[in-house]
Amino acid sequence: MSSISPSGLQNVRFIVAVASGKGGVGKSTTAVNLALALEALGKRVGLLDADIYGPSQAKMLGLAAGTRPEIVEQKFMKPVSAHGIQSMSMGYLATENTPMVWRGPMAGGALIQMLEQTLWGDLDVLIVDMPPGTGDIQLTLAQKAAVSGAVIVTTPQDIALLDARKGIEMFRKVNIPVLGIIENMAVHICSNCGHAEHIFGEGGGERVADEYNARLLGSLPLDRRIREEADNGLPSVAKAPQGDIALAYKEIARQLLETLDGLDTSEPEIVVE
Repeated sequence: MSSISPSGLQNVRFIVAVASGKGGVGKSTTAVNLALALEALGKRVGLLDADIYGPSQAKMLGLAAGTRPEIVEQKFMKPVSAHGIQSMSMGYLATENTPMVWRGPMAGGALIQMLEQTLWGDLDVLIVDMPPGTGDIQLTLAQKAAVSGAVIVTTPQDIALLDARKGIEMFRKVNIPVLGIIENMAVHICSNCGHAEHIFGEGGGERVADEYNARLLGSLPLDRRIREEADNGLPSVAKAPQGDIALAYKEIARQLLETLDGLDTSEPEIVVE
């Protein structure tokens, strides 16, 4: 039997890191819905859960506990399919209750394994759900993969915006372009009276986008459905494809594709400081 030569990332057209400067801004929920929105627009999409210490995509995709990738030739892994997208996560390689008590190099090694030993196949876009912050995993991704660009998820809250700026600066230092800003939890619409209230502030995402000459890809509401549907393993884009929330994610996906199509595809020089 002939040996398989894994395609790794070489047949992935665009790699997009979805990142945030801090936790709690809805980055992972945004990442999975963005991946599903891109698939709904006819793209071949993969989703890599790079949050080694706190993987959540297996649950959000509705996969049963204990789901494992198929192993090929004792070395390579087939991505797990869900809702029409390919996925890989540390959540498939460890039990839900097993903490990853690892130092940075071990976590970086796990990321490299998922990047290079997964048989991704032909993909238009690989969405990488990054851990929050600006640490080892971000630098490892920058060094080991030709990342097309990053999308920064933030809330309008001033504290979140401070950390969003740090995330943008980190990607700039490693010569990864910031493709745009997604403002999450931008406005709450009362389900009883329809009153709109900007609980976490107003216009913060647009200010940061203007400051860094980046595109505001879109704003999403503070809506309990987004949280509940992801918790139940059927994210909003999959649960109600023509609903208002799904349409908002699809518009963000269109904006992202437009930005990606305008990129200079020559390989960047990676400089890690």
